[in-house]
Amino acid sequence: MDPKLVEVTQLFDRFKAAFKASNFDVCSTLLSQLKVLLTKFPSLPPLFQQTPNAVEELKLAREIYEQAVILSVKMEDQDAFERDFCQLKPYYMDTCGIIPPSSEEYPIMGANLLRLLVQNRIAEFHTELELLPAKALDNAYIKHGVELEQSFMEGAYNRVLSARQTAPHETYIYFMDLLVKTVRDEIAGCSEKGYDYLSINDAKQMFKFSSDKELQQYIAEEHPEWDVKDGRVLFQKAKESQPCKEIPAAPVINQTLGYARELERIV
Repeated sequence: MDPKLVEVTQLFDRFKAAFKASNFDVCSTLLSQLKVLLTKFPSLPPLFQQTPNAVEELKLAREIYEQAVILSVKMEDQDAFERDFCQLKPYYMDTCGIIPPSSEEYPIMGANLLRLLVQNRIAEFHTELELLPAKALDNAYIKHGVELEQSFMEGAYNRVLSARQTAPHETYIYFMDLLVKTVRDEIAGCSEKGYDYLSINDAKQMFKFSSDKELQQYIAEEHPEWDVKDGRVLFQKAKESQPCKEIPAAPVINQTLGYARELERIV
């Protein structure tokens, strides 16, 4: 076997041992070394040269970058996730027929969709979907992200909050927690505008908390301007600090009717 391939394999074995022991700092150091060694293989993207060990090198490099993506989730580093996913992507898109598909492809693709959704990069979310084959939309990992995006766009926040319990892969929990926080903030903003107060039980149900303690902790950390008295969550202080602006209804209606008349003339 090629000495360079042996060196990378042995170093990757050390990485996997450190990962299993949850020693992520060591993993990060070893990963940097692995990436440097991979640059010595001309069989890898973007060159794709036909070498005697091309298949083994491509499979090993793909597995290394897959583990790099998973490591970035464990370390809760979204920037590293994006970098490693971009390096991994050619192994999914450009190696069909050269190496067999990876069992981690759709789980990682689904995790990337969740990342884009959490970061509110909806255009890129749909671009990534367009790049996938039609059959991928029936895959549980991809479908999970698609259904979440639909629920989020529809404002069906209860479905988004409930989806954490049905996440199809352990790496999704990190992104789901971030998405849940985003959704709760959206619900909080709507609650302040729509209600003067909520009962503790209604607030727990709306925010999907299982106990009074969780709700009170969320209020203390995220919305200290809310008051909790007599079994109710009061929004009065929040309303006073951010008064609603009145919409000039009559001018808006007149302007809209003007647009409609102009459109009729054009048609």
